[in-house]
Amino acid sequence: MNLRNDIRNVAIIAHVDHGKTTLVDQLLRQSGTFRDNETVAERAMDNNDLERERGITILAKNTAIKYEDTRVNIMDTPGHADFGGEVERIMKMVDGVLLVVDAYEGTMPQTRFVLKKALEQNLTPIVVVNKIDRDFARPEEVVDEVLELFIELGANDDQLEFPVVYASAINGTSSFESDPAEQKETMKPLLDTIIEHIPAPVDNSDEPLQFQVSLLDYNDYVGRIGIGRVFRGTMHVGQTVALIKLDGTVKQFRVTKMFGFFGLKRDEIKEAKAGDLVALAGMEDIFVGETVTPFDHQEALPLLRIDEPTLQMTFVTNNSPFAGREGKHVTSRKIEERLLAELQTDVSLRVEPTASPDAWVVSGRGELHLSILIETMRREGYELQVSKPEVIIREIDGVKCEPVEDVQIDTPEEFMGSVIESISQRKGEMKNMINDGNGQVRLQFMVPARGLIGYTTDFLSMTRGYGIINHTFDSYQPIQKGRVGGRSRGVLVSMETGKSTTYGTMQVEDRGTIFVEPGTDIYEGMIVGENNREGDIAVNIVKAKQMTNIRSANKDQTNVIKKPRHLSLEESLEFLNEDEYCEVTPESIRLRKKILNKNEREKAAKRSKTAE
Repeated sequence: MNLRNDIRNVAIIAHVDHGKTTLVDQLLRQSGTFRDNETVAERAMDNNDLERERGITILAKNTAIKYEDTRVNIMDTPGHADFGGEVERIMKMVDGVLLVVDAYEGTMPQTRFVLKKALEQNLTPIVVVNKIDRDFARPEEVVDEVLELFIELGANDDQLEFPVVYASAINGTSSFESDPAEQKETMKPLLDTIIEHIPAPVDNSDEPLQFQVSLLDYNDYVGRIGIGRVFRGTMHVGQTVALIKLDGTVKQFRVTKMFGFFGLKRDEIKEAKAGDLVALAGMEDIFVGETVTPFDHQEALPLLRIDEPTLQMTFVTNNSPFAGREGKHVTSRKIEERLLAELQTDVSLRVEPTASPDAWVVSGRGELHLSILIETMRREGYELQVSKPEVIIREIDGVKCEPVEDVQIDTPEEFMGSVIESISQRKGEMKNMINDGNGQVRLQFMVPARGLIGYTTDFLSMTRGYGIINHTFDSYQPIQKGRVGGRSRGVLVSMETGKSTTYGTMQVEDRGTIFVEPGTDIYEGMIVGENNREGDIAVNIVKAKQMTNIRSANKDQTNVIKKPRHLSLEESLEFLNEDEYCEVTPESIRLRKKILNKNEREKAAKRSKTAE
């Protein structure tokens, strides 16, 4: 069997924040991909604004470096569970993976998820123990944890013989020794391991073409771009080929442009052979999982299987009293077009119409997945409203089942009791507890996904910001009866429209936590704070004090009000109840009741009680 020894295709996989993108940075720098005088940002592969702000990778990306005589194609993948759909598709494009594991944190929930996908594809693994210079690093224990995880996930004998490289990606050092003092200021040990252990692609360039699309991109100049791997044969610009669609139908198209990858750039190429990772243009409705073949030899590759969404929200056109004030795109047509456009590149997303032309049910892999979409739309000038996130219930063998998450919590020992109690109230079941002897405890639970909606904010308050929570989808289990999670307190709802005043704020701040500053535009039915107790209270935060003399006016100037609590988009989504919307515009994030008028809300509540 002929091999293309001039190429290696490898994906970098890991739990979020274990250093994948920083590792790619160092490989790009040390391979001479950047000029000596070239200024390159940290985490150069994270080129999306939201990725840079949050320090996470959202979209899978590919690059290539030249090492000695070999071209190494590298796929940088997201580490967050909500973007697992990206990881799954990448596995089809590569022959091996670098599993990056933090030398202190060890294996985490997403480590299991990404490794499971890699082993299912029979990929060759290399383990990189990163952040070897961290305080309390425990590299040997981490390697043992990784080996246990491989065995647990059913790795074959070859996969269990994985090589280990110890590295500090941020410092650009690596070594085959676990002692940090042995680190060398080069990534050569890692690059040599890639060349030696990752299999070279099979060279079957003289056979009929097979190219499968794994990622999608869009360019205003050439239109839709399909990124994937040439599994067999040769493809060249100008060639007329067949596109085998997901439903089995065949379309003919001409390859107008083709791009190869090197560093952070895409270079136009004329030809691609078996083993190459390329981007091609020419077909406007090309989609993930479809196969490109010669017209006279139509043989489709197996479809890419993608895990189904577990969470859904309703997106609604903005119908609040302030609708249209701040956004460019406010109509149902514009919002629907944008959601359908997102489907073109995000295969983990689902958009379904409802009985109303102004509402859509949008399903995704988790809160972060959907909040990133909402934040992106907000920045693009869209106005919309979204409902409380809900888990997707499935019927399996006649039994209604809900998604259950594998939750891993790291917390100082002093908060352990509060954390265990709070998870138990959300129907969580403890699976494991490890005390590291340094005052830190690692807890593992199985928790219904609906119990985790809104939990992160409570958890961070409970652990005073010292706790770390990670979770990933585990399985569907029969629904647990009773209320799981949710908000325990009511809200403060404005009963008037106007601008919030200092006086009005002072009158209501003893009743709860205020969300708005004085001088904020307020409408009737808008949520302006959280009640200290159960139940909602209608308040008049726009009330102005009637001035009777100069002295009282001066006295008011000395009054100090408490600083309001500003909710981020994620916190707002977690905060919502079933009868509320989050109104999202380019300039504001507001919470409101679905029914704005107090009397109408009370009537609706009575009707729903009667119906029960």
